[in-house]
Amino acid sequence: MKILIVEDEEALAKGLKFNFEQEGFEVEMAGDGQSALSLFDTADPPFDLLILDLMLPGMSGYETCREIRKRDQFVAVLVLSARTLSEDRTMAFDCGADQYMSKPFALPELISRVRSLLERRRVMRPAEAAADVDAQPSKVSIGDNVQVDFDRFEVTVGDETTELTRMEMQLLRYFIEHADRVLSRAQIMGDVWADSGAMSNRSIDNFVMRLRRLIEPNPSEPRHIVSVRGTGYRFVASPDQDAGGDVESSTDDPADEATA
Repeated sequence: MKILIVEDEEALAKGLKFNFEQEGFEVEMAGDGQSALSLFDTADPPFDLLILDLMLPGMSGYETCREIRKRDQFVAVLVLSARTLSEDRTMAFDCGADQYMSKPFALPELISRVRSLLERRRVMRPAEAAADVDAQPSKVSIGDNVQVDFDRFEVTVGDETTELTRMEMQLLRYFIEHADRVLSRAQIMGDVWADSGAMSNRSIDNFVMRLRRLIEPNPSEPRHIVSVRGTGYRFVASPDQDAGGDVESSTDDPADEATA
């Protein structure tokens, strides 16, 4: 497995390189975003995972992550940053990061998260998922007006197409695959983001709010991603045909109010 460490603090980068090489990984380093993109574009074989700092000279880690995602939707990205605000985590996830760890960090935990991410990304690669293509359709419809393209990470509502981040698409796919089931926040967190220590109930609610703005005719009165008071959410693909309306609440769910 091949790792690219994008870190401008040379001593830290070299320390990470040494430790990951001791674990059997092939490791390269870049001190800024542009160098990272150059290495990423010319890597043969390609990188399997990036460990990415946010505060880089020139191109920020956020922009670097966006550019990486334009090139590869499946490479794993773990942000390792001294920034600790929830806004920093949210923005990193919006840019396509898979996990977020704050500095200072425990090396065994970092290595464990890297191994878990690599294993999860391995089974998500298109070539390895090809045998399951019939069970995992690349396109689905929600209601009468919403089309979801899992391969392109896009949602089309009428004539307008929006590109989703990896985490938004992971959550939407999970809802679709578990339609009509009441899903607790803890269940969602464990199944969708099992390895992400940065996720919380508030984070999940924020992602739900963003998905609602995309797919709901009226986000303030959701019909597809419905709140279940005190529990979590239930996804309804065809609201007009749904007969289980007794379990949902409206958007007066306290968690939703906190994230509006």
